[in-house]
Formats: sequence, C-alpha cells, structure tokens
Amino acid sequence: MNPANHRQYQRWLQLYDNANDARTNKLHATQEQFYYRPLISILVPVYNPEVIWLDKAIKSVLNQIYDHWQLCLADDCSSDPDVINLLKKYEHLDARIKVVYRKENGHISAATNSSLEIAEGEYIGLLDNDDELHQEALFWVVNEINNNPDAQLIFSDEDKLLTDGTRIAPYFKPDFNYDLFLSQNMITHFGVYKTDVARRVGGFRLGYEGSQDWDFALRFLDDTGYAGIYHIPRVLYHWRMIPTSTASNISAKNYALEAGIRTINDHLKRRQIKAHAVKHPELDNVRVIYDLPDSILKVSIIIPTRNRVDLLKTCIGSILQLTGYKNYEIIIVDNDSDCKSTIDYISSLCDEYKNIRSIRHKGEFNYSQLNNIAVQQAMGEYICLMNNDIEVISRDWLREMLSHAARKKVACVGAKLYYPNNRIQHAGVILGMGGVAEHFHKLETREANGYFSRAKLIQNFSAVTAACMMVRKSIYLELGGLDEINLKVAFNDIDFCLRALKSGYINVWTPFAELYHHESCSRGADDTLEKKIRFKKEIEYMSERWGDMLMHDPAYNPNLSLNVDRQLFAFPPRLDQV
Repeated sequence: MNPANHRQYQRWLQLYDNANDARTNKLHATQEQFYYRPLISILVPVYNPEVIWLDKAIKSVLNQIYDHWQLCLADDCSSDPDVINLLKKYEHLDARIKVVYRKENGHISAATNSSLEIAEGEYIGLLDNDDELHQEALFWVVNEINNNPDAQLIFSDEDKLLTDGTRIAPYFKPDFNYDLFLSQNMITHFGVYKTDVARRVGGFRLGYEGSQDWDFALRFLDDTGYAGIYHIPRVLYHWRMIPTSTASNISAKNYALEAGIRTINDHLKRRQIKAHAVKHPELDNVRVIYDLPDSILKVSIIIPTRNRVDLLKTCIGSILQLTGYKNYEIIIVDNDSDCKSTIDYISSLCDEYKNIRSIRHKGEFNYSQLNNIAVQQAMGEYICLMNNDIEVISRDWLREMLSHAARKKVACVGAKLYYPNNRIQHAGVILGMGGVAEHFHKLETREANGYFSRAKLIQNFSAVTAACMMVRKSIYLELGGLDEINLKVAFNDIDFCLRALKSGYINVWTPFAELYHHESCSRGADDTLEKKIRFKKEIEYMSERWGDMLMHDPAYNPNLSLNVDRQLFAFPPRLDQV
C-alpha cells in the first residue's frame, strides 16, 4: 500500500472501526435479538508458531462479542514445548477450547482435518495460528446467517497486521466474483462454511498445502452451487505479516502458486469446462485460458463512424494487420459522412476485402440505433461493438474475447483499453462512481497491477464499455439491443450490461485483450447546449431505472470511494449500520 493510502486507512480506522463501550453494548443488545444462535467452530492448525502470535490468535477468539463458539486447535506435532504448554494452559482455561495433539506431522491439510474432526458447530471458520480475528467477526457472521438462512459460505474483507499491531493494506473485496476467484483466492480470510458440507466434500486435501483453503472452497462450491454465498464487507480478519507468511510474500511459500494452479485445473475438470489454468504471465496469480468451441465461430465487428478518415484508417488497418483470429467480418456503419476522403476510403475497403461491408445511415448521431441496425444484418454468431477510435495492439485480442463470450451464461465481454499515452482508459466499469458509472483504474499506468492486482486479472464486472465489447448475437437480440430511445449516446452499454445481469447472465472483463482507445475523438465532447441537455436526460434515466444498484455494485465494495478524485476509501462507507 502506498503511503497516501496507508495514511487514509489509519484515518478511516479511527473514524469507522474504533471500538468503544457504546458500540460494544449496542452489538450485545442486537445479538440478543438473533432468533438463531449457531455454534461456530474455529479451526486452527498449529505447528511451531511463535508463542506470542499463537497467544494473540487464541485471545482474539476469547475476545469475541458473540460467545457461542468453539475453538478447535490441532497441534501438528510441534517440537516447541512452549507451544504445547500454551495449548494446555488454554485447554484448561475455557471449556470451549478443544485441542487434539497429533502424533506425527502431517502438514496443514492433515492438521486442519484433525481440527475438523472435533468440531461440533453448525459452521466452521478458518483461522491461522499466527493471525487474529476482529472482535466483531463472529457477531457479523451470525448476523449474516440470521438475515440469510440459506447461507452455506460466508466470507469477509481482511487486512494485514504488522508485528507492532498496526493494521495496513485492507482488501475490501467485491461480492463473490467467479472469474476473479479463479484468478486469486478472494475468499481466503475470514471464510466460514457449513460443517456438514465441509465433511461431505472430504475436508482438506493432502498435497494441496499452500492453497488448501482455495481447493477446499472450490470443492465446497462445486457441491453447493453459488446461491448460498454471502460477503460481509467488513474487515473481520487480520493477517499477520511475518517472513514465513504469504501475507508478506507468496514466495515464502513458493509451492502455494503451484498448488493453486492444480486446484483450478481440478475444478475445471470437475465442472467439465474446456479450459486450463496457467501461471499469470506477470503476477503470482492464475490465468485461465478457455478453449474455443470445436466449430469455427464468426464474429461481426461493427464500427459506427462519421468522417475522421484518419481514425478509421488506424482502426481498420490495425484489425487487418494484427488480428490473429481470422474468421470475422467488419461492418462499417457510416453515419452520414460528408468528407470525400472518408467516403472513398470506405468504398475502397469494400471493394478490396470480401469481409468488409458498409451501411449508410442518415440522421442524428444515435450510437444505439447505429449498432442495432448493423446487428440485424450481421452474419456472425458473435457481435463485437467497436468505436472507430479503437486501435488493436495485441494479436490475440479477438480470440481472447471470443473464448469468454462463447462460455455458457456469459453475455458481455470487455477488453482492456489504454489511452495513447499508455494510461488505463478502461479496466471494467464501477457503478455509481462519479454519479452513474466510471472506469476502474482509470489513468493508472499500463504497468500498474491495480487494487489487489485487479487491473491485471480476469474477473466479472456489472458492466464493461461498448467501445470494444463482444456479445453473442442471440443474447443481443434477446435483450432487445441497445436502448435507442432513452440512451442514444451515453450509458447505453451500461444499461445493456445491467439488463444482461438481470436476465441471469454474467459479464466478463479480460486484461488479455489489449487495445488503444482515442476516446470520443470523432464524436466530440458534450459541449453544446443540446448535447448537455441530452446527457442530463440520460443520467436521469439511468438513475430512475437502476438507482439502487448504482450505489451497490456487487463488483465493488461499499468501503471504497465512488469519487473520481483518486481517494481510495469511502468517507463514510456505504454500509448499513447496526
């Protein structure tokens, strides 16, 4: 975390996560109203931790506001007598603390399974032997269970803990995000699971040490499905940064990534998904590469344009020269160009290339209508909407987008777009940011990893930009296309993506399809009175239609800012308070 964000977080903690008697009393009063008070068993595998950290881990459970818990410690044949003495001390101190002493070292998966064997709770929670739970952790978990009785898996936000007790680097997570979860273990801490399912799937697998929690969570969800997953947007877990922990550096456990790749490949095989996982080319994360269907799919690239032959030449030329996937057609929708060089260029393209044709459309600029007209005439099974100010810079962009668009339940697929100066223009869209929606990581450098590497990981977003967006033609028609009545210019792509979500689809953004975007060069800025009035009406329409969702984007987090002033954290957070 950079120094500015560190200072922000310290101030944020003082304002919104500052324990006091009044707050504690309020939480105690609230939990008295819980109609269901499940026993939560905390599983802790123990192997030769520094005693000071193990002591703090145990005390963090003893200090929980919600007191109906069981602490299940499994010592994995520790050789440090101080560890054994500490375990025996707490075992005799509180009847809720159970310890099993393994006779041989079996590593973390075997030890966690030993703690699972003595768990009596309806739910289990996972705690490492040198980390700490927030004192409100179990309260918020049980509060979530009471609000959602179908809960099978609950996870929270987390931060890191320095040895002096300073909290840093909070990971304010999105709600469950399937594609992000295949890229990184976004559930991690604090994960709470239904005990009967945990046992049904066989607990923790030996041989997956370092990514055993990730493997367990995927097998758990393969069993239950995704309907019972709930995210608590609060930091309930403190991951201690010590040299032997992956909280400090994943290379401290270099086997973890290898186990993670095997974990994802196992999941893909179980689900019969034609794809494979590899190491991310730049990060200590995972990239999933999806196979294309056996049949060769045709893509119709639709490019509305008006004049600006210089932009169009760059756009078309880059597609023709750099695109590796060849089964595509280009449909140029000419919105009443009156520039002779533009008209001549379009005509020459259509004469020279069999896979390029044009549609002439007169009248005002209506981006939604221009695309809808072209889709009706498109020959491809898949549609790629593209602005005329896009420039292809990666050979595999079309193949990458198509591999996601061809997946079941995927509607819109977005690309990673850069300004010509190599600053990020689009890395997914965040609802509510700046009012209606804004691009994630906008103006970050091309090399930037982004917030917890999200600028470089495949993931789901509520929306992506139609400056370069792919969708199956049948889905485009099913959803009625872009809204050419209410959203002629702005937000039509956001609205379309949200309608896709409402219909049960997911939207995917991939950083492995890279293009330049010379944003809105041909249309111009909204600087006339007429354009400003139109833009204001489009904002009002989006607010009326999608208002509540714009403030609660599941791909974002209410603790993160919706301002566009580069402030990371929300002051105050958009949370329902007790």
